[in-house]
Amino acid sequence: MIYVDGSPFTPDDSSQGMDTLVALMEHPLLVSASNTFNTVVEKNISISGNSSSVTSSVGKLVYIFQREYATVDPTLVDVVGTDEATTCVGVAIRNRKSRMISAAHMDSPEVVNNGLTQMLSLVADQDPDALYDVHLIGGFDDISPQHSNHRKIQTELEGYSYPLCAKIVESLRNRSEKFQIGTLHILWHNTKWDSKGIASPIFHGFVVETSTGVIIPACFDKTTRCPDEIVRRIRVTANFEDPTWSGRLLDTYDTSTDRVAIAPCVWTMRQKRIAMKLQSLSDAEILLFCSSSPSAEGPEFVDNERRKWDYLIRHPDWTEAFPHRQPRVFERTVDGTWARIDPFE
Repeated sequence: MIYVDGSPFTPDDSSQGMDTLVALMEHPLLVSASNTFNTVVEKNISISGNSSSVTSSVGKLVYIFQREYATVDPTLVDVVGTDEATTCVGVAIRNRKSRMISAAHMDSPEVVNNGLTQMLSLVADQDPDALYDVHLIGGFDDISPQHSNHRKIQTELEGYSYPLCAKIVESLRNRSEKFQIGTLHILWHNTKWDSKGIASPIFHGFVVETSTGVIIPACFDKTTRCPDEIVRRIRVTANFEDPTWSGRLLDTYDTSTDRVAIAPCVWTMRQKRIAMKLQSLSDAEILLFCSSSPSAEGPEFVDNERRKWDYLIRHPDWTEAFPHRQPRVFERTVDGTWARIDPFE
């Protein structure tokens, strides 16, 4: 069930996901909130000086890659966030009473229903009247030319961003929990055009301050996308061949221990063969064949893809990454970095 400003949002009962989405996008309060969000200075999350610890203004961070989620306890974590979203959508859900927050980086309508259940497993409580704050940031108008009227496409699930956003809204509406939409900075609200009329997102990510629930647009330095960046990036594509992850978000973080626990994911020799072929492509070809939004990707996209493929070529056996089929576990050190530990110790 969806709420706006404390009141139930009740469009026509016969409306589908896209109709509900457009109605929400046109709600005056959410339009105003999105306009205000556009004026917020994007926070740059980076490494402090030459040390390996996250800047003091950030504190204890949990970073989420594509198709991952994490539920964090505000007594253990200061901020949780994600970036690198183009046609993907970042979702944050906060229990107002417990202040527990779950954040996800959703990349496909197929993961939405199960993904929301995963996110709410540690956030929702037994109170039927509990209200959960929800923020959606990401996606952009990836199907319409500049200055087009978005109403023309409200019943057409084209592109990548629109079907994903429509599915998220539809799933929130159909669940029994009460979701208060606070930020809906998606689609045309999150779109800018260059001088050639090419669209791209205004913001690619966010952080949530766990003590307050405040959400801020953010981008991350490559060294703060940790721990275990490459293996986690590989899981995004490798999980398509691993039926255990079908329709689910990827487990990343152990809420109770404040440890990153990267659940095993299987990849095959086929992934190595594909990686070897893709490594031979030009940068332009990599953008064309490997991105859902080639003209909107950041400058690190191609390098990130090549580093993934290099790892797969060197480590085609997934059990090298996950010995004994156990998670890769990392804990925080005193200087703020992550250190891998032996799960059997």
